[in-house]
Amino acid sequence: MSTSVSALHEFCIRCLTQIGMSTADATTTADALVTTDTMGVFTHGTKLLSGYINRLKGGGYRVAGEPQIEREGAGWAVIDGNSTLGQVGGMFATEIALEKARNVGVAYVGLRNSGHIGAAGYFAAHAARAGFICHVVGNDIPSVAGPGSRGPVLGSNPYAYGIPVAGGNPILLDMATAAVAGGKVYAAHQRGEAIPPTWLIDQDGQPTTDGSLYPKQAALAPMAGYKGYGLGLWAEILSAVLPGGAMTWQVGTWMFDEPSLPSRHNAGIMVIDVATVADPREFTDRIRTLTDEIHAAPTAHGVDHVLLPGEREWTLRKKALAEGIDLPADVMEKLRLAAEMAGVAPLA
Repeated sequence: MSTSVSALHEFCIRCLTQIGMSTADATTTADALVTTDTMGVFTHGTKLLSGYINRLKGGGYRVAGEPQIEREGAGWAVIDGNSTLGQVGGMFATEIALEKARNVGVAYVGLRNSGHIGAAGYFAAHAARAGFICHVVGNDIPSVAGPGSRGPVLGSNPYAYGIPVAGGNPILLDMATAAVAGGKVYAAHQRGEAIPPTWLIDQDGQPTTDGSLYPKQAALAPMAGYKGYGLGLWAEILSAVLPGGAMTWQVGTWMFDEPSLPSRHNAGIMVIDVATVADPREFTDRIRTLTDEIHAAPTAHGVDHVLLPGEREWTLRKKALAEGIDLPADVMEKLRLAAEMAGVAPLA
């Protein structure tokens, strides 16, 4: 089904305000989810809305909660998300990081006790558009095997960065430190599609193509083997260990736990104010030189030019804003469920 970006955005706000969320927080959440859909990342967009509503109605996530600074210094802060939606806590933490970096050049903010943060790249892109280099990591309940393990040892911990580009969209990387995000396994299995043998590790520590085994009888493979495992551990340390948040199995599963329980997700956000550390004009010229060089690299047959991280997604977003979004059937099913749970009219 195709729908306009504005109609989808308004639908999300309507669902969330109907169950008691403030218009401001509902708008923040809707923008994060819909923006992610426009970029073609349907596993982390509005498909999540019904699960969030379930936990908000159950009390595990606080519909009227507010993130609070627990402790802070000139270039750092630790924030208690107070079980607000991760999009609300994530944006609050990002803005605090930007404020501090404007004063001292570089800042770190740890967000603990939050809801599931969704697409980490949304916060990195927001910071990059404001002129900051941004690095965002998060953690989750273990679902990813370590090299040689027969079960999960870390979450599919997100890793994202945004780099400002004057007059253009940020360079943007947003990835799971697993070989693939768990949501993609669910989506492929729901659609009856086969999965590659590089996605899952079974209970014997061997690759499997059976998507039905995940998550109870299989773990996600780490991205690029020990390299992805190392990045996942880095994300766990910056998002959970450093700020004192829930680690590994202490984190709940927002999809499968009782909706009355908090999930206690965490995030770590680091930002660099380009205007403080470098001459902005020189930085702009150097970024342009670098990107031009990459775009001009010799390519394989049929390839126009080498893409920078995020270019494909920004192209999809531009098209979605102009022509609407073609939502997959599994997303539409979740949106119908969200409407039913919130007691609003379904998306037309």
